[in-house]
Amino acid sequence: MAKSVTGPEIERLIQLLARLPGLGPRSARRAALHLIKKKEQLLVPLAAAAGEAAEKVRVCATCGNVDTSDPCTLCSDPRREGGTLIVVEDVSDLWALERAGAMNCLYHVLGGTLSPLDGVGPEDLNIAPLVDRVMAEGSPIREVIIAVNATVEGQTTAHYIADQLAEAGVKISRLAHGVPVGGELDYLDEGTLTAALRSRSVF
Repeated sequence: MAKSVTGPEIERLIQLLARLPGLGPRSARRAALHLIKKKEQLLVPLAAAAGEAAEKVRVCATCGNVDTSDPCTLCSDPRREGGTLIVVEDVSDLWALERAGAMNCLYHVLGGTLSPLDGVGPEDLNIAPLVDRVMAEGSPIREVIIAVNATVEGQTTAHYIADQLAEAGVKISRLAHGVPVGGELDYLDEGTLTAALRSRSVF
């Protein structure tokens, strides 16, 4: 067993950093050492920000976004186009779409995808609140865009949601899949090319 060369506090910092996506034990040690070397500029402000976030962050009861208010900043923004609702798997997907700035509408976070093999059913996701939100009396929602990943689980989830909203009387659409901007056909896989052909549009 390798002997520790640091105190338990630093070891705990390294262990916690190693739990972050994309950071293994070695990367976590480098990150911890960098934070310690830049204690006043990084470590102290980071610890304060983490403590404040842990105290104030909430999950929006309306859409599932994370923010310091409930309802969140997006849901309470009167400038948002309330007739369109984008359904995403995770908060990271919501943030990605917001960074793109393609639409100024509302969102609904599912919290994952249906996966019977992993024991994830409809009751484990925010699907029932989605249906209630769309079918509520006086709801302004006219279109639901299902923006889930192009995986088997994602497509299964998309079909399930479409079935659940079939009687809602709203337009249900999904993201087009195919050739990315700047992509070259020779470098694309067969599945992407097939999806691009099926999602073709008229000039």
